[in-house]
Amino acid sequence: MAMGGAKAEGGSKAVPYINVTPLIDVLLVLLIIFMVITPLKPSRFQADIPTQRDPNEDLSKLKPNPLTLVVSISNDLQLKLNADNIGSVNDTAPLSQKLLQLFQLRKEQHAYKPGMETRSDLPDSERLEKTVFVKAPRSLKYGDVVKVIDAIKGAGANPVGLQVDDLPQ
Repeated sequence: MAMGGAKAEGGSKAVPYINVTPLIDVLLVLLIIFMVITPLKPSRFQADIPTQRDPNEDLSKLKPNPLTLVVSISNDLQLKLNADNIGSVNDTAPLSQKLLQLFQLRKEQHAYKPGMETRSDLPDSERLEKTVFVKAPRSLKYGDVVKVIDAIKGAGANPVGLQVDDLPQ
């Protein structure tokens, strides 16, 4: 039997010979490209971790930020936006409407995030303070909290923070 493209014994058909060297070369080049690109991918989620406060600092002198929005979920599934009752978990439309109104008012009043007041290179939608915190008891079902988070995200809030129930409002 002949090697390569030679004719087979007793017949006129060629013996198939597949050269896999170029295929392996291409595979190795792709492997190297993916190995180089993988560490350059951006992370999917960003977590902002608060810094630890000075234990000697007097917390009674701290004033709450007037732009802070806290959505509280009670055990009976009622929603509060800061101190105002705003509906329930089963109907989050009033919450979404109220947040949309607040964000529109902040846009008109130029209520920007701290440090973003002078950043004219960014559009107003990225400079506005749209942070919302969700405060819920640990005993609440996960799905109920997700409904509220979806409504908040649908209104354009970014970022959405979660608070545990034993923190003061």
